[in-house]
Amino acid sequence: MIRKQRTQILIKGSAEVSVNLAQEILTVYEVKTLEEPNNSLVMVKVRESAQRSLFYLGEVLITECKVMIRGALGIGMVMGHEPALARNLAIIDAAYNANLPETLEWTDALLREEVQINEDWEAVKNKVLKTKVNFDNMDV
Repeated sequence: MIRKQRTQILIKGSAEVSVNLAQEILTVYEVKTLEEPNNSLVMVKVRESAQRSLFYLGEVLITECKVMIRGALGIGMVMGHEPALARNLAIIDAAYNANLPETLEWTDALLREEVQINEDWEAVKNKVLKTKVNFDNMDV
């Protein structure tokens, strides 16, 4: 599983998943915090559709954290003020970067969470689509 997919699952999914995975690492390994979870502002870059030029839309608040496990760096960044989630993401990232044996068992849990996220999204989408107006059926 690639880093981007893993991070999206952990951010969009249940908070319990990231807490459980991080706790599994914390009980076995020494986690050195390089940077406590802190807030930052980052510029949001957007591509304008007509001329395909890039511009900065504005700033967004993020929470970022950096940890190290067995010499492997882990970075956690999440939009908004989420210090616990940023720390958990950093721990999980460091565990993958250090190739810890626990990470081999996490793929199934992450894939199950991804299925749940997709099911929840489909349920919301279907709920919204029930209210969609079909203008082709309207008579004038």
